[in-house]
Amino acid sequence: MTVDNYAPATTPAGPTQSEIDERMAIAERLLRSTADRAYDGELDIDWDADIDPEKAWSTEKRGTLFGTELYEGLDDAQKLTLSRAEAVAILTYGINAEVGLCTNLLRGVFTNDNLADEHTLYSLTEIAEETRHSTMFGRLINKTEMEPYRRPKLLSMPLRFIGFIPHGPLVYAGTLLVEEVLDRVQRESMADETIQPHVRQLMKIHVLEEARHITFARNELIQATAKCGPFALAVNRVLIALLTLFVMPTLVDSQAYRSVGIGQLAGWKAAQRSPRYRENATFMCGPMLTFFYEAGLIKGRLTTKIYKMSRSLPDEVLAELEGRRRRR
Repeated sequence: MTVDNYAPATTPAGPTQSEIDERMAIAERLLRSTADRAYDGELDIDWDADIDPEKAWSTEKRGTLFGTELYEGLDDAQKLTLSRAEAVAILTYGINAEVGLCTNLLRGVFTNDNLADEHTLYSLTEIAEETRHSTMFGRLINKTEMEPYRRPKLLSMPLRFIGFIPHGPLVYAGTLLVEEVLDRVQRESMADETIQPHVRQLMKIHVLEEARHITFARNELIQATAKCGPFALAVNRVLIALLTLFVMPTLVDSQAYRSVGIGQLAGWKAAQRSPRYRENATFMCGPMLTFFYEAGLIKGRLTTKIYKMSRSLPDEVLAELEGRRRRR
């Protein structure tokens, strides 16, 4: 099943044998890829090497304050400090997010009747990779000599209920919101020679392995969407749109701005009002939201309005939505 020939089911139904076979074939291919191309962050990053004090921790133009008056008021040393603080914020976000991904993968394993089929084996393999990624993220945070940011209490409570979210489009779309957003930033940054070598090597490892995870999650999302009835699909569309609206403004913890003497609220407001916000949002979310649109997940007035509020929709999808509206 591909996005191009995708058509939502009108009533929930069990998977056909061809769908099961395809699911297992994808899992088997990803298992072989894992065996052929895998890294160990403990061995493949030189953690004993010194940090270069002249190099940044992220690509400058992707910084949340880049292009704002607040950013222009910083000296070079403060800009490096802010890039380090924002890197710590994103790494902290990554650890929290991957714990949630592993929780959902484990739930899938637990509810599977066959604990030795290719789908289960790949799920367990991905869990192992995600935990290694979190270990890498933690080691890199330690190299920054900064503390990871404590998760806000307001966010901690909803995360406690992640295990109660029914397996379906929302779970897999949430997975892609973590993996694809980070993947876009990392693919650009790992080729940026102005960035710390530790960061670039970590990103190379993460990008290679996340490519498999994204393939897996996209396929699972298509199959989960096809099983939804009309009402369930409508509810999932709205919830996924709300999740997308929430991700970009919270990707970098506003506590990072305090590292250069900028208040959290002032920094957050400046980031949201930045003339580069939409450019960065579409860069990070564009391919994923194009996929969501092709999979039938961006549809209806409410869902479309929420996505427009996120300022993350690529121009071509906006044009398609506008053209659909005019044809009605």
